[in-house]
Amino acid sequence: MADTPTFLEDLSWRLQAVGYDLMRALLRALPVDWASAFGGWLLRTLGPLSPNQKVALTNLGFAFPQMSEAERRALLPAIWDNIGRTFAEFVLMDRINPESGRVEIVGAERLAAIKASGKPVIFVSGHFANWEVMMVALFSAGIEAHVAYRPTNNPYVNRRIVEGRARYGITLLSPKGKGGRDLMLSLRRGTSLAILIDQKDSRGVDAPFFGKPAPTMPGAARMALHYGLPVQPLSIERLEGARFRMTVGEPIMLEKTGDTEADIVAGTLRINAFLEDVIRVRPEGWFWVHRRWRREDYPGGDAKRRERLRRRAAGKA
Repeated sequence: MADTPTFLEDLSWRLQAVGYDLMRALLRALPVDWASAFGGWLLRTLGPLSPNQKVALTNLGFAFPQMSEAERRALLPAIWDNIGRTFAEFVLMDRINPESGRVEIVGAERLAAIKASGKPVIFVSGHFANWEVMMVALFSAGIEAHVAYRPTNNPYVNRRIVEGRARYGITLLSPKGKGGRDLMLSLRRGTSLAILIDQKDSRGVDAPFFGKPAPTMPGAARMALHYGLPVQPLSIERLEGARFRMTVGEPIMLEKTGDTEADIVAGTLRINAFLEDVIRVRPEGWFWVHRRWRREDYPGGDAKRRERLRRRAAGKA
């Protein structure tokens, strides 16, 4: 049973939801390109003032140690611009799709073949450009996909996000880490899965990401191996303003050697390699502002880990 929120916590959530509603109404009153540009300006202005600025710089250092600090800092305005545009565009995704001419699909014939086969695949992508494009593009191609997503902490805002996705056809949603059974049932029924696999998963496998161990969700590789399905990579790039290109890459068939756990790790490594290739080409288009690597890799992380272990030990005493 979920913990019951305190009165103040619930009030805070409700006020945040009102703010979300007001921002949504404002953005939907604007032309798509204006709303996107406004979001980019807002995060270019406010993002550098947040603690996430240091997180992004640290992450860029992990991924591109050959870059000078000046080069890494030069990427930050474009990174914030893309994130701000993406957040603003979220409430406009019913207007950002292949039908509107704002999404170009390279390799559309692969999606058509998947649709015609009637067989499921595991679609994988990352937080590239506007990652919601993956969902609208699959829906536009007539492919039903069950989406694993990370819910927000605010249940009122989360409900609005789920309802917003339903407006452009995404109705099969399961929280990451809790919806594994639903995802497997969907596969058995012939429904594909769509997973953004580039965020930290503390319960996942330690798979190198840009050569540095990073907790990574193994679910895509695990299910692809278990059901003998291809992993279908999708990459997204922002062309100009609120226009995008989604590339449907070569399917990845994971190898079975008989050692299940080793095969899952090997499969996860291949997926991480795909993510790295996309990020290297357009580093400004990835979501650098979250702690992708292990907690102890970040400044102060060791002290926080020791404190967490101390509290855990004290609770058991």
